[in-house]
Amino acid sequence: METVLVVDDDERLPKMLRRTLAYEGLRVITATNGQEALAQVDECQPDIIILDWMMPTMNGVAVVRQLRAENNRTFILMLTARDAIENRVEGLESGADDYLVKPFAPSELVARVHALLRRIAAQPDRQPLVFGDLSLDPTAHEAQLGNVPLSLTPTEFELLHCFMQHSRQVLTRAQILDAVWGYNFDGDDNVLEVYVGYLRRKLEARGHPRLIHTVRGIGYVLRAE
Repeated sequence: METVLVVDDDERLPKMLRRTLAYEGLRVITATNGQEALAQVDECQPDIIILDWMMPTMNGVAVVRQLRAENNRTFILMLTARDAIENRVEGLESGADDYLVKPFAPSELVARVHALLRRIAAQPDRQPLVFGDLSLDPTAHEAQLGNVPLSLTPTEFELLHCFMQHSRQVLTRAQILDAVWGYNFDGDDNVLEVYVGYLRRKLEARGHPRLIHTVRGIGYVLRAE
């Protein structure tokens, strides 16, 4: 049974999500603050973390950054009442895999959780990929450019995997959102632009030429110049 850790200092939300997710056949554990969440991660090793941004002492962004600094790749869905683009970017840049703005419909959260679970289930049997000096091993969750390892969050890794599976093929934004996130963002593809920016910075950090190119009005393509 997959385990979901729900972290929120408002006890009403964890209670509601416990009922909602238990109905979906998931085991739900809870934490009320960031430090408790980190302890639960160590003890229970959840498959997914649903994490509120605004918490006292240690907020959700700080929790995500600490987990990623420890090379913990657990999928994280950030809950936030902040819906400005810069706030969403900050949440994702911290290492979260997805975000959901409060208030939200329980059915939408369930859809996001199932999309993350599908990404987990799809991981085991994937074959290594190579594109020029770029290599990616989905089973080992390792990527390299030349002889230099790339430090990627789970979503950055999945996005690169999607591009490498379809190298030299122009992918629409909708195709990428469906392949990486498992659903469409109803026209809000800022999250995709943010993650493409992250990947570009990491791939180009040592002066390597651009590999991910924008195809205006359509989407993106992985190709050499």
